[in-house]
Amino acid sequence: MIGKYPAKLDDKNRLFVPAKLRGELGEDFFVTLGVNCGHRCLTVYTAEDWQGLSQNYNALPISQRGAATSLIFMNANQCSPDKQFRFGLSQFLLDYAGIGKDVMIVGRAGQAEIWDAQEFAAFEAENLSPEKLLASLEAIGL
Repeated sequence: MIGKYPAKLDDKNRLFVPAKLRGELGEDFFVTLGVNCGHRCLTVYTAEDWQGLSQNYNALPISQRGAATSLIFMNANQCSPDKQFRFGLSQFLLDYAGIGKDVMIVGRAGQAEIWDAQEFAAFEAENLSPEKLLASLEAIGL
């Protein structure tokens, strides 16, 4: 998944699935807590990726199923967009990520992220320095 898509949260806490992400996300997907470089956001997983995360979690010994890992699952929303491609988010997730009316949905390789638009602008500004960009490119082998 790639790209940046500005969006607006409606009065019922719904967002539109960007047209370019509809095929990649599928008919059902999951939204849960996320963090990127110390900024709170929401992470969007395809049903297939969510199933993999669940299997990995269930394979852990009980002693390793920490609270933080559990929070990812207990606060997740399973989303099935309506005919207008809208999906709802819980108030808890919106509050966690500080999401207001203006939103940015961004692709991040195999997942997407949902950000408050102002928080995303701050994240982007602090990470677009040549040094940080170069470090990111080197980390992925470029």
